[in-house]
Amino acid sequence: MNYLEIVGFFGAFLTGIVIGLFGGGGSILAVPIFVYFFKLNPVLATSYSMFVVGSSAAVGTIINIKKKLIAYKTAVIFTLPALVSVYMTRRFLIPNIPDILFSFKDFDITKKMVLMLLFSLVIIISSIPMMKQPITEPNTTTSEKNYGLLIVIGLAVGVLTGLIGAGGGFIIVPALVLFARITIKQAVATSLIIIAFNSLVGFCSDLSLLKIEWDFLILFTALSILGILIGTYISSFVRESTLKTNFARFMIIMAAIIIFKELTA
Repeated sequence: MNYLEIVGFFGAFLTGIVIGLFGGGGSILAVPIFVYFFKLNPVLATSYSMFVVGSSAAVGTIINIKKKLIAYKTAVIFTLPALVSVYMTRRFLIPNIPDILFSFKDFDITKKMVLMLLFSLVIIISSIPMMKQPITEPNTTTSEKNYGLLIVIGLAVGVLTGLIGAGGGFIIVPALVLFARITIKQAVATSLIIIAFNSLVGFCSDLSLLKIEWDFLILFTALSILGILIGTYISSFVRESTLKTNFARFMIIMAAIIIFKELTA
């Protein structure tokens, strides 16, 4: 085991802490760790990320079931179209994207580059809400629910998960609050069960296409889950607004590093 892999496994632990603190965001660390520390190609990295994020979200879901915070009807309406689109994306779209999309003089635009640049864009977009005021909860007694729009967003989240291995919590939570008219606590809890199913189905769709190193993946996931437990404990003592702002800045710096590495490789 070289020093990069040692740092990578420490990163697995940090990934769990991030999920424990924020209830999501694990893929923001997991994908770059798999790509740059363990030297995996982005397709395999996003697949592994889905397993890690899905398993972590499943742990959070078990906790939330006991707290009775999950809006099950809303979860089903959102999850079903997301499962279809994530499966189609991983099974048919990703395998048919050529390794080199096109060339300009001596510069090749590759699948790896496009996936990592798309991942960076998502990081930047997801960091913006963290710097703003929290979402205002709607009046759940008088506002109408818009399940049709939730289905459309579910399809989009499934494609996003399939492409870059992200759970999509930064999209799911606001969508559930605004269109399903549930509280933020319910939205966070419900998003975890959606992310769990979405990510794990996406991972399972890869099993016949990719060679999975189970020993490595299970060790990485176990370290992440340990981080979740510690992150959840730490969250009780840290001011959430300050934490989110600083994490958003860190995300933007990470996105900039990824963009630089891909464009100068």
